[in-house]
Amino acid sequence: MVELAGVTKDFVDGARTVRAVDDVSLEVRRGEVFGVIGSSGAGKSTLVRLVNALERPTSGTVTVAGTTISGLPERRLREVRAGIGFVFQQFNLLSSRTVAGNVAYPLAVAGWPAARRRARVGELLDFVGLADQADRRPGQLSGGQKQRVGIARALATSPALLLADEATSALDPQTTKDVLDLLRRVNTELGVTIVLITHEMSVVSYLAQRVAVMDAGRVVELGDVYDLFAAPREPLTRRFIGSALHHRPRPDVVDRLRTRHAGRLVTVAVAEHRATTTFLADRWLAHGLRAEIVFGGLTEVDARPLGSLTFELVGPGDAVDAALAEVRARTEVVDHGTAADPRDGDL
Repeated sequence: MVELAGVTKDFVDGARTVRAVDDVSLEVRRGEVFGVIGSSGAGKSTLVRLVNALERPTSGTVTVAGTTISGLPERRLREVRAGIGFVFQQFNLLSSRTVAGNVAYPLAVAGWPAARRRARVGELLDFVGLADQADRRPGQLSGGQKQRVGIARALATSPALLLADEATSALDPQTTKDVLDLLRRVNTELGVTIVLITHEMSVVSYLAQRVAVMDAGRVVELGDVYDLFAAPREPLTRRFIGSALHHRPRPDVVDRLRTRHAGRLVTVAVAEHRATTTFLADRWLAHGLRAEIVFGGLTEVDARPLGSLTFELVGPGDAVDAALAEVRARTEVVDHGTAADPRDGDL
């Protein structure tokens, strides 16, 4: 659906040139939800503006649905943009128009006749769960309702591609989940490809199948969401994952656990096809160890289990060492030791 090949974007700020996107190459597959994550200033919003040609690349090519758009004249770009929906962080609704009027606006611009516009608006408001709000103004809506209107408006012309730039960052956690569930329906029921721009790894883990991690304009890590969560290579990716998965004990928590548990404390990363809870239980049992979970938890990423568990292992030291050697061959292990022999191993 989208291909960027060697794309660079420079902005001139007086005598200074700022490189917002730096030699990025990636593909977004048709029908997937593709996440782009990075801190503020990483270049992710510029990247998405290159995809709908609101910005032109300094070098490289951008191709959308088989059409290379980076060199097209504005008249042709308008045709391409008709197949791309955009969902904004701050909703960008027209306060002077009703909910129905906001959704109808792109259809009016596209020249749809009134009767056809009304039918399409009714269909979309029903899809986003706002059929009973058609005559209200944006100022009368909650943040989640405003974003639902924004999504309905973005879908008005039946785009094949939807760009969502920080679409949930202005929302509370429950409303965020509701909006992400709606975007999932847009993807699964309507077959729309979604590019999701965010600074929150929890959003990526909930919705996306693949993700690109950006830093200083470059893509520093790219792959399936589950694989990145299970085995991140870059320190930046690890920090993002740590903000989404609170399953590893902080040093002060480890200190408290040592005072309550006399056995050896170890934190083990749990991931499908690497180290499951069944595999761990088998290893502890095989070496005659008594194991108790004292911290951690598992969540789902791309509908598969992922997380870390901290165990207290009780048994002979050589048996613990032998068990941990077998587990380390499959996954990451941190050995925290005991209160008498504390250790600060890294994953």
